Amino acid sequence: MKRSRKAKIVATLGPATSSQQAIEELFLAGADVFRLNFSHGSHADHQARYDIIRGIEQKFGRPIGVLADLQGPKLRVANFADGKVQLKAGQAFRLDLDTTLGDDRRVNLPHPQVFAALQVGSELLLDDGRVRLKVQRHGPDFAETVVLTPGELSNHKGLNVPNVVLPLSPLTEKDRTDLDFALAMGADWVALSFVQRAEDVLEMKRLVGDRARIMSKLEKPSAIEHLDAIIEFSDGIMVARGDLGVECPPETVPILQKRIIRAARKAGKPVVVATQMLDSMVHAPAPTRAEASDVATAVYDGADAVMLSAETASGDFPIDAVTIMHRIIERVEEDSEYQLIREASRPLPTGTTRDAISAAARQVAHTLAVSAVVTFTSSGSTTLRAARERPDVPILCLTPDVLVARQMALAWGIHSVVAPDVRSFAEMVAVAVDIAHEQGFANWREQIVITAGVPFGTPGTTNILRVAVVEEP
Repeated sequence: MKRSRKAKIVATLGPATSSQQAIEELFLAGADVFRLNFSHGSHADHQARYDIIRGIEQKFGRPIGVLADLQGPKLRVANFADGKVQLKAGQAFRLDLDTTLGDDRRVNLPHPQVFAALQVGSELLLDDGRVRLKVQRHGPDFAETVVLTPGELSNHKGLNVPNVVLPLSPLTEKDRTDLDFALAMGADWVALSFVQRAEDVLEMKRLVGDRARIMSKLEKPSAIEHLDAIIEFSDGIMVARGDLGVECPPETVPILQKRIIRAARKAGKPVVVATQMLDSMVHAPAPTRAEASDVATAVYDGADAVMLSAETASGDFPIDAVTIMHRIIERVEEDSEYQLIREASRPLPTGTTRDAISAAARQVAHTLAVSAVVTFTSSGSTTLRAARERPDVPILCLTPDVLVARQMALAWGIHSVVAPDVRSFAEMVAVAVDIAHEQGFANWREQIVITAGVPFGTPGTTNILRVAVVEEP
């Protein structure tokens, strides 16, 4: 199951893709990682899909990543007496903790943390920004506002508070229950919603430990202000353009996307671009030209992976969506302009041995036109530094840990194989040569570049570079 492309595809599973046949077809069409969205579905639903994924993994012998995406806090207004109201521009409207049914003058907002963080002049966005309010007066249990953008407001519509850091943990009680289940189930990555600052990620790390990798979803402007610190403590980053596009002006979202990708690339952390990438394919068999360009732009920008949400979870054409995304990525990676951009955007290596070795491996691979870069890793560190360099050739990750192999499925250019641990240089070369040939990455008499760390099996000790010829036995 060798893929020809470097950027990866994350496909969300849902009602449209719950059967063994549908999930296998998604995998064969090009999905590298499957997302289980804990905003929807029961634990039994997620367990059934997870079991199917692991069966497919066994059938095809390729590690598959599973991303458990936690819902996070959802700020919503309560109910109206008539189910909905029509708000007019310039009118007064109050949000408060009174549980009485709302009307066109006020409604209950059962989130005292919001009132505690507001300032006069703060803007509140309701129903994905369709209704916009401005705070004129506030207290610990109310906010009096004026309607800036009029519209209909109905029961349980969402609330966004841009440019305000809310005193809320990103983990609700539901999230904590879902997290325990996802970790027990065996999720490889866990996505944390509502990240505002580095402390949110640290709270998650204390709960997860080394049982999974943490992906921080950047969907609030406040997270951008703490971008480098959030990236430092995260294992991966998701550009969650849905909520980010609600709280930020639309014209800034493409700029933020490029900034986030560049910062994650510099840190050597995998970065996923998500939300509405092929949105029209929820109900159409082909994307718009603008959507195809959007996917291509993410690949040109250097994203490790692009993600499908409703397109594969509940859409009418889930397999087609993965297929066209696969084709777009392949076409971009064949483009000479992509090669130039990749060279120009490569971050400088840091002053560490592992970065020096990884940068040298890329250069040797280019100069000698080798067939693959082979990395031996126990933690994934060696392999991710190799991916940071974006070599011309595939990266073959050899690890004794199946969890690491599955986690690497998300990162750019990496093909993972669970391999026995090595104890000597001779064994390292023999295993690398055998697997590179067996997996179809190198023919007889071709060369490969091998990186590893000594002592073998010690995380973060990349300090060996070896060029080997794939000799016939």
